Amino acid sequence: MVPVMATRLWMSLDVTISSALPLSPATPSIPTGVYYPIHLTFTHPQSESETPTTGNACGNTGYCCNLNVAIQVIYCSSGGFYVYRQMNNHPIDYMGYVTYHRNCVADSCGPLAECSTTKNGGCQCVSGYKIPPTHLPTNESYGCQDINECEETANLCGPHSNCTNLPGVYNCSCLEGFVPSDPALAINPSRNPCTDVNECVEIEEVCGGFGKCTNTPGNYTCTCYKGYKPDGPFDCQDIDECFNSTICGQESVCTNTPGAHNCTCLLGFSPTNPVLNPSKANPCIDINECLNKTVCGPGANCTNSYAAHSCTCLFGYLLTSPDAIASPLNPCLDIDECANTPGLCGLHSVCTNAPGTFHCSCVEGYFSSTGVLWETDVTVCESVDDVLAAIVPPEGQSKEMYFLNQMNQQLMENPDIVLPEGSVTNSLSTALKVSGVGSISAQQASTGQVWSGPGKDGGESGSVVLKISELLVNALVDPSQGRVNKTIHTPELDISLQVIEANSTDTSSLSARGNTMDINLKALARNNNGTASAVFLTVSGMESLLGASFLQTENHTEMLSDVITATLPKINHTQLSEPVNFTMSHKRRLAEPGLMTCVYWEDRGMESENGTGGKERHWSVNGCWVVFSDENYTVCSCSHLSTFALIMQTGETVSEDNPFLEWVNRVCVIVGLVFFALTILTFLLCSWNPKINNTARLHLCLCLFLSHLLLLLDYTYLTHKLVCSIMAGLLHFLVVASFLWMLLEALQLYLLVQRLSRIQVIQREGLQKKYLFLIGYGIPLVIVGVSAAVKRDGYGGSKVCWLKPEQYFTWAVLGPVCTVLALNWILFCVTIWSLRPTLANMKSDVSQSKDTRLIIFKILAQFVILGCTWVLGLFQSTMVFKYLFIVLNSQQGTFLYIVHCLFNKEVRDEYRKWLGCSSSSSTPDSMKEAPSVSEDLDKAGEERQNKGTRPG
Repeated sequence: MVPVMATRLWMSLDVTISSALPLSPATPSIPTGVYYPIHLTFTHPQSESETPTTGNACGNTGYCCNLNVAIQVIYCSSGGFYVYRQMNNHPIDYMGYVTYHRNCVADSCGPLAECSTTKNGGCQCVSGYKIPPTHLPTNESYGCQDINECEETANLCGPHSNCTNLPGVYNCSCLEGFVPSDPALAINPSRNPCTDVNECVEIEEVCGGFGKCTNTPGNYTCTCYKGYKPDGPFDCQDIDECFNSTICGQESVCTNTPGAHNCTCLLGFSPTNPVLNPSKANPCIDINECLNKTVCGPGANCTNSYAAHSCTCLFGYLLTSPDAIASPLNPCLDIDECANTPGLCGLHSVCTNAPGTFHCSCVEGYFSSTGVLWETDVTVCESVDDVLAAIVPPEGQSKEMYFLNQMNQQLMENPDIVLPEGSVTNSLSTALKVSGVGSISAQQASTGQVWSGPGKDGGESGSVVLKISELLVNALVDPSQGRVNKTIHTPELDISLQVIEANSTDTSSLSARGNTMDINLKALARNNNGTASAVFLTVSGMESLLGASFLQTENHTEMLSDVITATLPKINHTQLSEPVNFTMSHKRRLAEPGLMTCVYWEDRGMESENGTGGKERHWSVNGCWVVFSDENYTVCSCSHLSTFALIMQTGETVSEDNPFLEWVNRVCVIVGLVFFALTILTFLLCSWNPKINNTARLHLCLCLFLSHLLLLLDYTYLTHKLVCSIMAGLLHFLVVASFLWMLLEALQLYLLVQRLSRIQVIQREGLQKKYLFLIGYGIPLVIVGVSAAVKRDGYGGSKVCWLKPEQYFTWAVLGPVCTVLALNWILFCVTIWSLRPTLANMKSDVSQSKDTRLIIFKILAQFVILGCTWVLGLFQSTMVFKYLFIVLNSQQGTFLYIVHCLFNKEVRDEYRKWLGCSSSSSTPDSMKEAPSVSEDLDKAGEERQNKGTRPG
């Protein structure tokens, strides 16, 4: 069955003639249509003719034959088939025509056609073929021709594809750069279309590895990296930047590298800006290798040249290997001139090898003929005695002083010289020998007398030696050496030298013969171009020239330390940013107290008109003070540098040197203890007025009694260190408690006067007992506890078991004592001021005038007892004050007994009862019937109250 394509077109049915029979017009049962069977109403032509047979055909719907259409039929006898053509439009435009064959064989329908056994013998073109609309069948062929599907159906394979027509079929393929979504399946426009291939991902190094790939629909592009250029559409090749010979600038080498290039300077050159690579803008310039101090190694001189340098050994050095130039691997070695040339410095000399040179100095007892400066091939060593003997000094000056002055003058004229150790030590020892240090007797040294040469004394020689020593140690400093730490020890000298930089981490502490100096050299270095130097010097025997007698004082003096010298050599700004601390070791362990004095040597002798100096040279205390002191050493702090010493000032001794004073002290203390005991017994055993509160007086007497007793028995436990420390702490507690009870007694008196001024009848005197005990014993306990915790070894001593004077520990008792004395004075003044109205009222009553005077006397006496006797302890510089303090302070018990017991009528009555004298009570009392101060004031208060309530 073949569909009808158009009207008036011939359509052949590819069926062999031999097997085809014309359809009978009267046989409607033979189907000849597609939709409906077609029946011809006429007879098929039986012979071949170019004139077609025309008739009608109708469609059999099963019930009738209708839908007639005109049709022409031609019989092709040679091909064995009929050809039909529809003459007009059929009502059903999809109707077709077939031939009917009795037998279907392979060649029934001719080439490219097939006979369908299922369609009652009809011929049809094989798949992919069709009969053209204008084709007339022939005897050889049914007329099937290939169908070009690619032309008939637009975009048959979908987008990005190529359609290729083949005989009977067609082939779909993706365009270049596209692949099917599923390569395993055939291309289908809807189910398996062509998609773009991402060559940048799928293909490794698609751009050759030196370019950037950019994917596009069906294609890709390559962009070369920096330093590469295109080599074809999809490859990059390296650019040889070094082809341009000037790209790196002058004196350089260009090395090409993949995608870049490298510029390096020639040997002996470096970039102008070392941080950046060489280029035209940053050309290579000559390296001054000599700026590197180590390029030639030690002991060599570097000479820079264009693109090179040369190294030669300095004078006094020799190459390790003469065949090579000097370098760190072939260093210049020092020539030991002293070993190579014996006797190089001459007789009585010492040759000391030094890097690149050598130094000559004289042995002990000899001095160079050219002074402190040694001149090679000129200077010889001469005996010091011969040198002195040859001197002809000016009139009025000794040979020794002339020699010292000449040495000092030579040093002052050469302030920038650098001297070796041997010259410094020899010159100093010579100056000391000439000045007479060490040649004096021990008696002279102990008395502070200085060496006196022919003509001059008064410290002149000592001052000159100090100047010489200072200038000599300054000459040890070589500013070109940088950081230095050096110490020199000889029998006469002990020198410590330190040179530091501002960024140094070293501590600026120098020591010499057990003495130390702590100075902030870093601050000085910041103000002196980054470096600073300090020298600390101790010269043995200098105290014989500059004795303690040069300290202007009336006290006995003793030089307790070495004479030390501190100086800042060869720096411009010597202003100290903070004080310098000196720790001076004592020459002996101190067993007795004394006034430690930090002093410095002040020499104004050159300023005096007569030139002799005299008192213009002395030890001065200006700018120096004691920071800490104990038995072994003292720390002095000074705001300037000079020559320093530690002098102890002492007055007259008390115990060993004045036994009578010690005897008086013991007798007075024993007498005072007896009256303390009587006073305590009286307060405890007597019957007192209920209004009188004796608690403060009783415990005041107890504390004073125990403290005086401990001091009296001090010698019994002085040798036992632990017992001595415990007793010192107990004595501290009792002394502070005594002053607190004194304060409470004064406070009691003040409160009593205050109630009296308000016209109140006193029920009970003063504070309650619990508050009295809390203040009287609680506060001293806290003070002693804190003191012991802060300084555990602060109690004890070698002469007396008391508070040690180290680090101002004695203020643990002086602080409370001074506070109580001040408060006692204030309370006394306020009490007297409050009594003015009461005293004014008493003046109107003549009978009360004597009692008034007695009250004032008792208050004044009580104030003296409670404080004034202790004030004398602060003035112990003279013997008079020492006796006054011993007598008055030891008799506090006597004063308390007289005021509070003997001047009290009730107490005297109690005494009479105890002595069995009550029967003679009518006998007139020779002593004034005087009650206590509290009773007097109470009586006065009651009288004022009575007067105030009396009706007018």
